[in-house]
Amino acid sequence: MSDRTNLEDVTAKLLERAAPGRTQFEDLVVVPVFAVIAALFLGALTMLATGVDLPTIGRSFIALGVGSFGSLNAISETLTAAAPLTLAGLGLAVGFRTGLFNIGAEGQIVVGGLAAVMVGFSLPGLPFAILMPLCLLAGALGGAAYASIAGGLRAATGAHEVISTIMLNLISYRLLDYMLRRPWVQKEGRDDPISKSVPDGAELPKLLDWIDPNLRVHAGIFLVLIAVAVVYWLLFRSKLGFEFRASGANPDAARYAGMRSKLIIVAAMATAGALAGLAGANQVLGVLGRATPGFSSGIGFDAIALALLGRSHPVGVLLAGLLFGALEAGGRQMQVDAGVSIDLIGIIQALIIVFIAAPLLVRAIFPWGFRKPNKEAGGNS
Repeated sequence: MSDRTNLEDVTAKLLERAAPGRTQFEDLVVVPVFAVIAALFLGALTMLATGVDLPTIGRSFIALGVGSFGSLNAISETLTAAAPLTLAGLGLAVGFRTGLFNIGAEGQIVVGGLAAVMVGFSLPGLPFAILMPLCLLAGALGGAAYASIAGGLRAATGAHEVISTIMLNLISYRLLDYMLRRPWVQKEGRDDPISKSVPDGAELPKLLDWIDPNLRVHAGIFLVLIAVAVVYWLLFRSKLGFEFRASGANPDAARYAGMRSKLIIVAAMATAGALAGLAGANQVLGVLGRATPGFSSGIGFDAIALALLGRSHPVGVLLAGLLFGALEAGGRQMQVDAGVSIDLIGIIQALIIVFIAAPLLVRAIFPWGFRKPNKEAGGNS
């Protein structure tokens, strides 16, 4: 009888230890997958409601798949779109893990991209091995400095980062417009606001131009993979990352444990800004070659959805970035092949966010996809 009791106790402890892992897997993987499925289904219903017939809906979803991964060019476009989204999403994930809702990735992208361009065209004589890292560093530092403004305000005065980062976004747009009109920044012979082009030594190298010059995927994807690994190590293997997560889970307990809450806030915002700044540098150095009004293209706002979809986990953000990159690349193909408005992609993205924000709704719609809660043991003592 005693051996049976001991065995039941050990089994109960093992199940108790296993349960959080299974729950975390469902939260990180199963819920987002079902959220995407539900969003695509409702997207199809939206098309039906607007008068699109079933064959066209079928062609549109086929075009979505083909435009995302159906050819080398599709894969190139998906990766090109996913790179800046993932970098910015990683920055927001760091903030979310620390309990900071950073809405300012858009402004940090603008400042980081502008800084990278300015360093690039100011030092055209430097070799690639020096100029490229220097431009990326300028982008990271620009984004970090800009995000630190909101972090410093939160630490010093308690000003909420949501409000301050929204205001900083608006300031960044006007700052970009102002700088693009400066004679030493504006491209020679142009009256419109556009910066000088970065030299070849500052551009992120194209990876597949030896196959087809139109393939735009560039070395920024390696930067993304490095960033994912670094953020994973930072959050889950470093002392600073533990302080980030502890502060986000329970700031009062973290403070009582001796963690410096104000320094953690500034450090987390600076880290998030650095990653968003790298996203801006990725765009101007890998795709555009210069800074123009609106070059951020709403990436900072889409990155909020990425961080939510990826559950603020670096690997989850990477997968979400690939998904959103595929939706962007495939959406253009949908518009060409099936004549469906690209605005539908925005609707699908919004629906994904809605379902991610309501995991209980997803579990209610797809109950068979989740582990049923264990009933309390009893009656077999």
